[in-house]
Amino acid sequence: MNQRFYQLISGLLAVILIAVIAYFAFSKKTEEMAVPINNTKTTTPTPLPKTTGVEYKNTEYGFSFILPESWKDFSVIEDIWEGYSLDAKGESQILTQTGPLISIRHPDWEYKSPRQDIPIMVFTIVQWTDLQANKFHIGVAPINPTELGRNKKYVFAIPARYNYEYLTGYEEVEEILGGKPFKAQ
Repeated sequence: MNQRFYQLISGLLAVILIAVIAYFAFSKKTEEMAVPINNTKTTTPTPLPKTTGVEYKNTEYGFSFILPESWKDFSVIEDIWEGYSLDAKGESQILTQTGPLISIRHPDWEYKSPRQDIPIMVFTIVQWTDLQANKFHIGVAPINPTELGRNKKYVFAIPARYNYEYLTGYEEVEEILGGKPFKAQ
């Protein structure tokens, strides 16, 4: 009977272990991916010579971004990033900072099959300095956004963990970013 008991326990532990592994291997964060229609802006890309790709140029904030030719009919989604600080008692999170979040979206992106966007956060110089001094934070990650570049007015950054959902195309976005496609003006 002892042997049967140990076999039963071993089998039960194996099933639990497999269930835990399967849960972590196959579960993904499923946030609502809908974007309000008034937040979507289609941008007419500027074709460049075939060797360089397609350029997205943002004159409002003063930067450009070179994309591969396969992104030719990209769109741009405008949103807002949010920064939080602790209240005076250090107990609650308070929204204290906001700024533009501009996402360059692949032309093959679909609601039922989203692809990885290229998100670009726009900070004023003061906001960036305060973020680096830990006066506020963005998200739950203990990691600040990564600076892409800056001009006289703004600092541009990629959010920490922007690609942790492992959406289709995240490897391509990492490769694009590795090619230093961002240029502040």
